[in-house]
Amino acid sequence: NSDHLPAKLINGGIAGLIGVTCVFPIDLAKTRLQNQQNGSRLYTSMSDCLIKTIRSEGYFGMYRGAAVNLTLVTPEKAIKLAANDFFRHHLTKDGKLTLFKEMLAGCGAGTCQVIVTTPMEMLKIQLQDAGRLAAQRKLMPETVAAGSVETKSPTAMQLTRELLREKGIAGLYKGLGATLLRDVPFSIIYFPLFANLNNLGKKNADGPAPFYVSFLSGCAAGSTAAVAVNPVDVIKTRLQSLNRGSTEDTYSGVTDCIRKILRNEGPGAFLKGAYCRALVIAPLFGIAQVVYFLGVAEFLLSFLPKKDN
Repeated sequence: NSDHLPAKLINGGIAGLIGVTCVFPIDLAKTRLQNQQNGSRLYTSMSDCLIKTIRSEGYFGMYRGAAVNLTLVTPEKAIKLAANDFFRHHLTKDGKLTLFKEMLAGCGAGTCQVIVTTPMEMLKIQLQDAGRLAAQRKLMPETVAAGSVETKSPTAMQLTRELLREKGIAGLYKGLGATLLRDVPFSIIYFPLFANLNNLGKKNADGPAPFYVSFLSGCAAGSTAAVAVNPVDVIKTRLQSLNRGSTEDTYSGVTDCIRKILRNEGPGAFLKGAYCRALVIAPLFGIAQVVYFLGVAEFLLSFLPKKDN
């Protein structure tokens, strides 16, 4: 079934682009909520964060960092889908795939995907969080370090150049460990859960599951996996944020981050942004299922001149 891969990748790319556009504001709220520490709480909830963002940065303020995401979401989705397919294909014996092997395939997919995800999210988080720090300066001047200069929001290119200049490639891969800790378990939970939920809904063994079953399976598997790995997502967001308010902790690594969050904010902090994350991920996977179901890519590819075999 490797001949379907180009269509799959195009579908994944289209789904990714539509998905990111739809849910990016919620994702921005997630980053800002996860980054807040107790001393300098600017946003009380997701809706509060979005309202304040629109107020202080305008409607497009919600899309800070979206360009990076839109540019890189297609290769990221492509790598993940292709890798999962590739591993599933090679792990299948006599048409059967055990749950363990399904999980293994997901693990492989998650591992491959972080090559693109880590730098993408690193840049995205800086861009998304710039507005939070700017708003803190305006609304809560007491939390800002004395003598810190008002900075304009950087562009993705400026950030990339700065990071490469100061820290080399490693700068872009800050938080790689945390990204692996998030994306590998996510894929291990998501892919098998989706495949099995989807199978439950099949009317007959041969045909595909009805559309709404795939849609709901995508949403359910996505939200479950998202909430399950949210604590790691909080750690990743914190590790990848370069700028901090004066009253906020900085972290040297994953364990240091876990220790300080537990000590200063309690275990509840690990669920920060979980509700946002479930809200982001469910429609993302739902939308992906819609695009697959409609076979957008197959339709587009049908216009290509046919090769004579």
